[in-house]
Amino acid sequence: MTDSTWHDLALLLCYWLAYFILHSVLASLGIKHRTALARPALMPAYRLAFNSLSLLLLLPILWHMFQHPGPVLWQWQGIGAWLANGLSLLACLAFIHSLKYYDIQEFLGLRQLRERTRKVEDQEHFHLSPFHRFVRHPWYFFGLILVWTRDMNAAMLLSSTMITLYFVIGSKLEEKKLLIYHGDAYRQYMKRVPGLIPLPWKHLSAKEAQEMLARTKHSAE
Repeated sequence: MTDSTWHDLALLLCYWLAYFILHSVLASLGIKHRTALARPALMPAYRLAFNSLSLLLLLPILWHMFQHPGPVLWQWQGIGAWLANGLSLLACLAFIHSLKYYDIQEFLGLRQLRERTRKVEDQEHFHLSPFHRFVRHPWYFFGLILVWTRDMNAAMLLSSTMITLYFVIGSKLEEKKLLIYHGDAYRQYMKRVPGLIPLPWKHLSAKEAQEMLARTKHSAE
């Protein structure tokens, strides 16, 4: 690869690092608590503003990847291409299906804005969708399938690696908050279900998931 290509990849690495650091800082309970104390009137719009900023800041990174892809490293061919694209399609369909198990208005921040919610903590209760019986972070799992089933140029390989690392680190940071929100219920759940990659021997049956939710509801009352 040329010096220009290495320079472009170094810039892309810096962009991803800056994006992930900013994303983690703004998602942290510490920043939310400081905002709630200093500017409580801003809290109803915090989640919506956070999601909007996260999306907007992705655009220049994607543009850089498009403008400076670097050399092609591998491309899926024949049966491999069918398999890769089939897995991507299944991941997209699974993601769409999973939306019915989430409070999307709460996730986006629309509910907090409409109801003028100033609480720092997420408002969703502990729940287990069918996907959560097999992996604790199904959206991250679907994302991993999508990024690693694409044809790879240098920019895409670097980005896929950075996204994977962030999913690993980000899931750990997210679970620190979930343990604060849900306590022992989530701690027991973590022992039974893998974090990012489903494992055939480690999952909850539908009955076990219902029993776990029932115990959680009973302890909260």
